[in-house]
Amino acid sequence: MIIGTAGHIDHGKTTLVKALTGVDTDRLKEEKARGITLELGYAYVPLPEGPVLGFVDVPGHERLVHTMLAGATGIDFVLLVVAADDGVMPQSREHLAILELLGLTDGAVVLTKVDRVSPARRQEAQAEIAIWLASSPLATAPVFTVSSLTGEGIPELRAHLVQRALRATSRRTGGHFRLAVDRVFTLAGTGTVVTGTAHSGQVAVGDRLVISPQGLPVRVRSLHAQNQPAQHARGGQRIALNLAGVDKAEIRRGDWIVAPDAHHPARRFDARLRVLASAPRPLLSSTPVHLHLGSQDVLARLLPLDRDAIEPGGEGLVQIVPDRPVVGVHGDRFVLRDAAATCTLAGGVILDSEPPARHRRSAERISWLEAEAAPDALTALCAVSPLGLDLARFARNRNLRTEELAALVAATGLRRVQGPDVDWLTGSSQWQALCERVLTRLAAHHAQEPDALGPDRERLRRMSLPTVPRGLYRAVLDDLLASGRVVLTGAALHLPEHRVQLAPAEEALWGRLRPLLASEPFLPPRVRDIARAQLLEENKVRLLLKRVARTGQVCQVAHDHFFLTEAVAALADIVTAMAGDEGVTAAAFRDRIGTGRKLAIQILEYFDRSRLTRRVGDRHRLRTPI
Repeated sequence: MIIGTAGHIDHGKTTLVKALTGVDTDRLKEEKARGITLELGYAYVPLPEGPVLGFVDVPGHERLVHTMLAGATGIDFVLLVVAADDGVMPQSREHLAILELLGLTDGAVVLTKVDRVSPARRQEAQAEIAIWLASSPLATAPVFTVSSLTGEGIPELRAHLVQRALRATSRRTGGHFRLAVDRVFTLAGTGTVVTGTAHSGQVAVGDRLVISPQGLPVRVRSLHAQNQPAQHARGGQRIALNLAGVDKAEIRRGDWIVAPDAHHPARRFDARLRVLASAPRPLLSSTPVHLHLGSQDVLARLLPLDRDAIEPGGEGLVQIVPDRPVVGVHGDRFVLRDAAATCTLAGGVILDSEPPARHRRSAERISWLEAEAAPDALTALCAVSPLGLDLARFARNRNLRTEELAALVAATGLRRVQGPDVDWLTGSSQWQALCERVLTRLAAHHAQEPDALGPDRERLRRMSLPTVPRGLYRAVLDDLLASGRVVLTGAALHLPEHRVQLAPAEEALWGRLRPLLASEPFLPPRVRDIARAQLLEENKVRLLLKRVARTGQVCQVAHDHFFLTEAVAALADIVTAMAGDEGVTAAAFRDRIGTGRKLAIQILEYFDRSRLTRRVGDRHRLRTPI
């Protein structure tokens, strides 16, 4: 369990931690000289029962709230410290507001320095605290009266913390590993070390991680969890990572160490925001703020989404646009302070870490964000999305591992489409909408071009579903073909009732020409050779074959070469088999089908145009199937 302190400067937070742990967390010379905490301090107490209590001591000075926020992120339990002689002070109030905004509701109140005051003042201070906390999440928290000098109340507080730690269960082991860096240093003979609280996931010695948002790859040489050497660690622990592949100068407080699958820096995010009643003014569009997210502190702009301004004490949906990329996922909490960093304004929780920059205030977008906040978000999001839900994006936004996503999807009972280039979720209405869009566009094409049998797969995709993943379009089309609602004739897709008919004279002439193409399917005669052999005009033969191509019986591979559709299908199978991972050359293809080099090149270029292959240098490589 990670325990954090909070409270006004000189209210005894550091002395309290020393009384509980025996560790003086003020390690800097300036801290010793001035007698105040300037940086985050850490202490650990191994318990005989197994768990380790980890303490994060934060500064209480008003100018060091940014440091306090860096330390408060990721803690499980808070000790809200109030000195008996001073009572509730300005930073007491601001720290409490920050704790509420961060969602930290589990803790205890510690009334310190009771050896300095009379019994009457003790009671007066306790009453003041009770009134102060009455409407806060810590209203029912236990209050301990202690003296760190005499030891009064320390055993009772320590016993309470031990019991809380023994009852605590890890709630952050799911998801990919994410650690918010709050300290970076170098040890002789060891190298670069970073420390922080792990927000999620697990890590082990030897793991390859990424420094985010920079994207620098690193490897874990060794690690400590809760100040103990370990081979692995998990979310909810204080962790020190000895990293290979990076210098100290390349990392700073505010960076994250994450699993490669969790490296998704955000240039903006949408969130639900609560403005403190003490905020000096409403938050308007483009209000400049300091954004505190994890251990990060960056300047940002605030853009209200569902209203023009959020009044003090109010809530609303907002988009936050930081001045540089940040790291955050759905559910992460953040705090906003004013541009001068003099007062805390608001705080919230991230809903979407990949929001659009345009149409962000549309009714559809607001519905999406409300669905993001729903208890059953997966089903709710699918319901408000006309064409279904991109599960890869959903998993990124929520930092879900593969098996965690699969369990959520299985619970919905909705249709999942998976493939190399798609992971999509749809309900029956969305699936029907996808199918209807393809059928509608196909019917419109038939009406516009009645003499054409139909478009090929790629053209129909561009006409009907250009914005969805190819794999989803492929699944929809396969469903339509399997059900007979769409028919494939050669390379042409068409509705079952649509036909391109030849006139009787054309049909008779085609009956004479077809055997000529079938006699040598991979080397059919050219148009002029057919015309000469049949004593026909060359242009008449070419126009007829183009007309036949619209029925799907032949394909025009080159200006002067028409192949039977079944011959093209056989050639496509040969190209697919020969291409493998390296692609096929014109020379190898020529030798395989027994034609001249020029015709082999024309056939391969036809397959490039048909998007079966693409040319890379002197080779033709297979494309991802449409």
